[in-house]
Amino acid sequence: MILPQYDGNCGWYEMLGTVTDFPQLTQDIRVDAAVIGGGFVGCAAVRRLAENRPDDSFVLIEALKVGQGASGRNSGFVIDQPHKRDLELGDKELKRKMVHLNRTAIDYLETQINSYNIDCQWSKAGKYQGAVGARGEKFLDHYEQLLKNFGETYERLSPQKMQDIFGTDYYSACIFTPGGTLMQPAALMRGLADNMPANVRIAEHTPVLEITRTANGFVLNTGKARIECRQLILGTNIFTAELGFLRDRILPVMTFASMTRPLTDAEMKLYGGQLDWGLTPADHAGTTLRMTQDRRIIIRNSYRYAHDYNTPQELLPGIRQRHREGFEARYPALKNVQFDYTWGGASSLSGNFETYFGELEKGIFASACDQSVGAARGTISGMMLADMASGKKTDLLSNMLEVSGNPSRLPPKPLLHIGVPLRMAMARFASRSEL
Repeated sequence: MILPQYDGNCGWYEMLGTVTDFPQLTQDIRVDAAVIGGGFVGCAAVRRLAENRPDDSFVLIEALKVGQGASGRNSGFVIDQPHKRDLELGDKELKRKMVHLNRTAIDYLETQINSYNIDCQWSKAGKYQGAVGARGEKFLDHYEQLLKNFGETYERLSPQKMQDIFGTDYYSACIFTPGGTLMQPAALMRGLADNMPANVRIAEHTPVLEITRTANGFVLNTGKARIECRQLILGTNIFTAELGFLRDRILPVMTFASMTRPLTDAEMKLYGGQLDWGLTPADHAGTTLRMTQDRRIIIRNSYRYAHDYNTPQELLPGIRQRHREGFEARYPALKNVQFDYTWGGASSLSGNFETYFGELEKGIFASACDQSVGAARGTISGMMLADMASGKKTDLLSNMLEVSGNPSRLPPKPLLHIGVPLRMAMARFASRSEL
């Protein structure tokens, strides 16, 4: 059984300093429902359960510390728009439901951030999507047409405006959509965990090794304790298969980012752009770029088929060099600005681009295959899994079921080991002008 590992490299988490310690579970407990996984799905699910059922007891179980997993390792976008492939759907009503679900998730997160004064660089900064050259512009033009057809608000930026915002003339075209938010993901996850309702217990460093069904529900074996519960929610994403569910249906993919030290006042003048923005690539194999509120630039590209779910440390120097080349191509005047951190973060894809949401079997609920847009999708999934487990029937839940599907079965793993890296290499070569 492969378990999550923390490599000590994630810039977002390492900058936090001292965090709350939620003790490892070492004694048997009994709760009404257990939630496995302390990411976006798990944190939203256990909070919503507590809101729905204030007289019941719940436990959130995390194999690492909250914020060390995928939800704390991403680039910090909470995107309201559907994935570009979903925008291509002809059913406008279905797309509207996706947007409404995502925006409900953003509102839910923002309510908690405001209520508990969570310091996570939360910002309604919107999202930029940029093209470097002709290849990227074709993707961007297609994206613009999809936004027009869908009736969504957007702005196509002039070259001067791109220069003013990004501090570089590297991009040839860019579209801004106003609905998304930016944040510091590890700080957000820690803030959510620190402010759970009173009927929620959190157990960190507590991996679930085995799930056994009983007459009254389930027993979870963590190696050092047993948890009895009537219901179970899985927010385990790529690790769901390790627990025996959705086997051969989730493709684990690792993407990598590097983060600079904060720019000095003199370097900010050389940079010449704005703070607090995020840009995703028009070509999906291109480069994501962020400037944080605290003057750090983040560059993300490079993909790996993560069959082992983790990041081999020997890969990081080569990836860091790729990031350095992309950084200096955009900001040659900042070539002396070093990276403080380089890390990988996992996401999940499916062969047919479908996400899973629902009841796997009686009493076990799950969301998986976020298609690399996990912050909003994970949050609303967790909320709706809790509603489903609580017997609540709402329009939001109906919409969630409608926009979800069943990930298709993947080819055998020996073929994936050959085919996925080859396809990624081909995509990188085809997109080399957009890196």
